[in-house]
Amino acid sequence: MALQGKKLINDPNDVVTEFIEGLVETYPGLQYLDGFPQIKVVLRADVVRGAYDKVAVISGGGSGHEPAHAGFVGPGMLTAAVSGDVFTSPPVDSILAAIRAVTGPMGCLLIVKNYTGDRLNFGLAAEQAKSEGYKMEMVIVGDDCALPPPRGIAGRRGLAGTVLVHKVAGAAADAGLSLAEVAAEAKHASEVVGTMGVALSVCTLPGQVTSDRLGPKQMELGLGIHGEPGVAVVDLQPVDIVVEHVLKQILSQETQYLPITRGSNVVLLINGLGATPIMELMIAARKAVPELQLEYGIAVDRVYTGTLMTSLDMAGFSITIMKSDESILQRLDAPTKVPAWPVGSEGNRPPAKIPVPVPPSPSVKDDEILAEPQELSKQGCILEAAIEAGAKEMIKIKDSLNEWDSKVGDGDCGTTMYRGATTILEDMKKRYPMNDAAGTINEIGSTVRRVMGGTSGILYDILCKASYASLKQNTSIGANEWADALEASVAAVSKYGGASAGFRTMLDALIPACTVLKQSLKAGDDPVTAFIASSEAASAGAESTKQMQAKAGRSSYIAPDLVASVPDPGAMAAAAWYRAAAHAVKNKLHASDS
Repeated sequence: MALQGKKLINDPNDVVTEFIEGLVETYPGLQYLDGFPQIKVVLRADVVRGAYDKVAVISGGGSGHEPAHAGFVGPGMLTAAVSGDVFTSPPVDSILAAIRAVTGPMGCLLIVKNYTGDRLNFGLAAEQAKSEGYKMEMVIVGDDCALPPPRGIAGRRGLAGTVLVHKVAGAAADAGLSLAEVAAEAKHASEVVGTMGVALSVCTLPGQVTSDRLGPKQMELGLGIHGEPGVAVVDLQPVDIVVEHVLKQILSQETQYLPITRGSNVVLLINGLGATPIMELMIAARKAVPELQLEYGIAVDRVYTGTLMTSLDMAGFSITIMKSDESILQRLDAPTKVPAWPVGSEGNRPPAKIPVPVPPSPSVKDDEILAEPQELSKQGCILEAAIEAGAKEMIKIKDSLNEWDSKVGDGDCGTTMYRGATTILEDMKKRYPMNDAAGTINEIGSTVRRVMGGTSGILYDILCKASYASLKQNTSIGANEWADALEASVAAVSKYGGASAGFRTMLDALIPACTVLKQSLKAGDDPVTAFIASSEAASAGAESTKQMQAKAGRSSYIAPDLVASVPDPGAMAAAAWYRAAAHAVKNKLHASDS
């Protein structure tokens, strides 16, 4: 039976902010941006905004991996770290705040672990920063060696090897190299590093129950760092046998994930996942070094053993191997004062927090509301009805979405969509310029970006931003302009998310909807008839995901037989709000005609 996990915390919703506050109290060289709870950014206290004369190196991701990433902020490593909620990608606004706070004329490198939400949020932030005049580069780290290729568009997950990439990039930046040179060294490091994890227990999220999927005499091989299931569950084995298996997988000549052969030189990292005693990590290190030397003919140049990239309170470890050369060793050996490498800290204590940098041209302030109630035009009334119907449908099917997502993902799709829908209903009366269709769609994007978080929030924000860009080009907006906007939205989500038709995502509802809508309008059908027909195509497309193998998102890491007959919750959500909006438009028009 699953039991409530014990945690030494206060409110589960405050664990990330309270961790950051404790961190900066402990290490005088760190500060945080005063924007809690939305903005969770730790940065170097000695970096003056706009005046930093070296390349800024920023990383981050969901919390729960401490000491990563905030524990690696300091001279010689990261300039700033951006934290999301536990196992949730940080929002774009937080990433932008970090970029604005520490980036000078030399530019900024983002180091991102290969998860869809992280790629999308950091990617959109990079594009926004470029438009504000910042020089930006981004390196994706995917060092997971547990899953056999091909990995589809999802690719290999980012694991503990990311920390070594942080060190290489940070030392290169500290040496005064250009943005292109720092990015090149980081990219090279990311291409010669591999990791595999082993767990004895499942992690417990703050305020939630502990999963009982692992028996008392079982262990899990090849897991990620978010508590998701591994490649296989096996009987508990002596650590020497486990180390042999992990090294064999990482150095497999069949997968050829790493360019390491007999005669190569490597760096070895034995990383604790959160609840593993240093004794056990050292026992693993004592086996790994001679195994590499004697069985594989590989020289071990450096050994790092400690708890660097965790999965909350998970018992277990990961092994990382990076092919080394003189340049990489020079970067790894370069001095650093970051808390978790580890080194001591010295110097006077600066203020613990500093203000969040204000964007140069904010589009809408959080507290901005419409001066007075609008008198809606006919088109404004129709748009209002469609938005309201779509939002209410998301609230209605919250539990169904969560149930589907618990089988194929992390179980929070319904909760995420519900959070966005309820806020849309609140914002639409006071923030949305309903007579301005393009402006309203843009504001919906701002709403979901603010409250939804994770991959869903950023995808819907991208969808809205692309639609807004398409609609605002027109002086009048009719059915064909809406169809063009939908087409632009689908293209943007596909571009940044990497998915297309048949990948088992929200696009499997939106692509057929767009196709049918365009075809129906071109054939001369009444716009309402075309809208209804396209909504039926969206529903059929969403249902068809039951027979699809996931090629994107976290479902792509789950065995195909576990997702069979379960529809993709993201596609079902998209089809549901689209269908509700179509019928609301039909009912509104029929009511006005009668």
